[in-house]
Amino acid sequence: MYNVNTMGQVLEFVDTHCHIQFPDYELDPLEVIESAKLVGVNRLLVVGCALPDSQLAVKFAGRNKNIWASIGLHPHEASKYSHDHHALQQFRDLASKPRVVAVGETGLDYYYNNSPRKEQKKLLRFQLDIATEHNLPVIFHVRDAFEDFWPIFDEYSSQNKPIRGVIHSFSSDIRDLEQILSRGLYVGLNGIMTFTKRQNQLDAAKFVPLDKLLLETDAPFLTPVPFRGKIGEPKYVRTTAEFLATLRGESLEEIASTTTANAINLFSL
Repeated sequence: MYNVNTMGQVLEFVDTHCHIQFPDYELDPLEVIESAKLVGVNRLLVVGCALPDSQLAVKFAGRNKNIWASIGLHPHEASKYSHDHHALQQFRDLASKPRVVAVGETGLDYYYNNSPRKEQKKLLRFQLDIATEHNLPVIFHVRDAFEDFWPIFDEYSSQNKPIRGVIHSFSSDIRDLEQILSRGLYVGLNGIMTFTKRQNQLDAAKFVPLDKLLLETDAPFLTPVPFRGKIGEPKYVRTTAEFLATLRGESLEEIASTTTANAINLFSL
């Protein structure tokens, strides 16, 4: 079997960030789950970006073994939700549902600026309130916005009760990586690393401590080389893991066992 190495060891991976519950996901989610299992990707975290797909994530996790949900309102959605009190209450209610193990993805995105920055910050604080109330880790989306993100994060995180979480889809440099690690956060790497042309991103990926590394696909997005052009699937976590093992000079066994343990630890899988 593909998920067994030459020594007969079973390799297990976790996709800590995928969106196969999206209503417009073009593949059969159940077939995708089975394909992932064949290469050792046995646990998945389906991540919400809006109220409807967060609700779907909760339902999807409830119907499928070894699937968990994260509920999130993406910064792109801030203008839609920041003043919709009914929707925000519906979202808040999801945090206590079974199989919900995280809040996010949430954060700030100044690359696209699809929503005003003030409203993005408001929505981020709202979700940090929920994470704090329910003692849940947070999946952060931060793009070209760390300067504004850290003061808000530090406002909520304290030495006695730090915010646990991961910077999803990390694609920055060592300077930002140092800020992330200094706050005890995990770093999520995905298919971007297999096709980036930016050496500073690859250099930073090499310096992520193994005990702070998480694997993800962001499926259906960011499909890794050599599968560019295809719809992203959780099974491609293994492709990214193989690339990172070579890049970082580590064995695939090390990558698999440690990142799986990290995911179990952070998300209580």
